[in-house]
Amino acid sequence: MMIIRQAHERGKTQTPWLDSHHTFSFNRYYDPRYTGFRALLVINEDYVAPGMGFGTHGHQDMEIISYVVAGQLAHKDSTGVSSVIYPGDVQRMSAGTGVRHSEFNPSDTEPTHFLQIWIQPEQEGLPPSYEQRTFPEAERRGTLRLVASRDGQDGAVTVHQDVRLYVSTLAAGEALTYHLGDDRQAWVQVVRGAVRLNGTPLTTGDGAAVSKETVLQLHATDTAEILLFDLA
Repeated sequence: MMIIRQAHERGKTQTPWLDSHHTFSFNRYYDPRYTGFRALLVINEDYVAPGMGFGTHGHQDMEIISYVVAGQLAHKDSTGVSSVIYPGDVQRMSAGTGVRHSEFNPSDTEPTHFLQIWIQPEQEGLPPSYEQRTFPEAERRGTLRLVASRDGQDGAVTVHQDVRLYVSTLAAGEALTYHLGDDRQAWVQVVRGAVRLNGTPLTTGDGAAVSKETVLQLHATDTAEILLFDLA
């Protein structure tokens, strides 16, 4: 069974410096049909104007992943971490008992395009922590590269939940097959380009919830970049 979340159906937040598209209910946008999928609670596609960003604010008991598509994102938090995230990087922040952070576009000329992903942790009250890893294009091209998982396998960042997140970039005509366990479900998010998922067309910004299917077949009909979440 597959449920398609088309890009144009997503919620939106627009300000003079932010253009944000919400796959699931977020902040003032609420849709009872889309309040998350399994432990995956938020996928926001954000475009941040040059020199602007999110001022210092707090989070608690949440696994937050940032994936930069274009530009760069400067991060500072109350644990003392200060970093810049670039395309190909995956950042994981476990808010745990509480953390305050800010996210800014440090460029004076170029916008930042990134995905903000929230995952519900399997345990509350964890100590705040931070990880950032770089996954070169060569490791993601034509294959599914594991970038986040509970066990940090193959150099992935560690997420405190039973989830495996893969990234892939595909040339037009390339295809992939992924085998889900019998008791697993998946969310596929198209970052850019166009694919067919088990024969169903998806384009930039589209997402798909997959249940009760053990095999996922992805075929790129155009150059594409996708995220695949394997969820309990």
